[in-house]
Amino acid sequence: MRFLLLLCFLIAPLQAAEWKVAVLHPLLGDLASKVGGDRVEVIDLIGPNGDPHHFEPQPADLQRAGGAKLWLVAGMGLESYLPALRSVVGNGKLCEVGETLPALEGECDHEGHDHGSHEHGKDPHWWHSIDLFRRAVSVVEAEFAAVDPEHAADYRHNAENFRKALDDLERWAKRELLRIPKNRRQLATAHAAFNYFCKDFGFTAVPIQGINREQTPTAKELAVLIEKLRDQHVTTVFPERESNPKILLSLARDTGIRIGGPLIADGTGAESYEAMVRHNVNAIVKELAPAKAPE
Repeated sequence: MRFLLLLCFLIAPLQAAEWKVAVLHPLLGDLASKVGGDRVEVIDLIGPNGDPHHFEPQPADLQRAGGAKLWLVAGMGLESYLPALRSVVGNGKLCEVGETLPALEGECDHEGHDHGSHEHGKDPHWWHSIDLFRRAVSVVEAEFAAVDPEHAADYRHNAENFRKALDDLERWAKRELLRIPKNRRQLATAHAAFNYFCKDFGFTAVPIQGINREQTPTAKELAVLIEKLRDQHVTTVFPERESNPKILLSLARDTGIRIGGPLIADGTGAESYEAMVRHNVNAIVKELAPAKAPE
């Protein structure tokens, strides 16, 4: 009898997820997993190394997402492909997580956008505000509860735990960034992705327009940029992962400005939201905080 019980235990399948959610941003995949727990199967159509600005679904991707009751996108105009996406979600609901969050002015300058369908006027990189990401947890919690009201208490519990973890993360980030004096809080980045971060933590954002993964500034544009960086007393430029290193190295050679460690702008390559924030804060503090005097 004991053997039969053990055999049943070994061959019994693990608790299967009860419904499926498709996400089109690596950080939303982490958020959905944290809130949904074991009850929700998260299908990340972008993948850990994909670009959430673009979506070119393959038949295998749509097959994996088939039957998804909910589709999560970042919103605020980030995804110019939404009209096309709406035609493939079937009976699932499409939720723009950032739609109700307070937005900063500014448009995404990432290369390759179809500006004709891109939503101008909003900076879509809201996830660089830990406070806004915490609010996004509540948005996703409500959507999950609407899809699966029977287990709303589970989603509420998971969301509360994640919000507490974000509280801890925010306190840690503020404590680390206090090491950087106010006169060194100029954050020069490869494109305008960190305005929310700068607003929350008291930095001046200095995006280097035109220097991204594909575009190259003209000599005239580069001269204007160099003057701008000098006027704002920028000491370090932070590239993004997969940004154009050749142009940045040329910029550093012409100005004496250092090249810092690459920042993660869209969650690409990060294991989790917390991992992205910790990576970026550590990289910024390493370059901008004064060196400690030897003991």
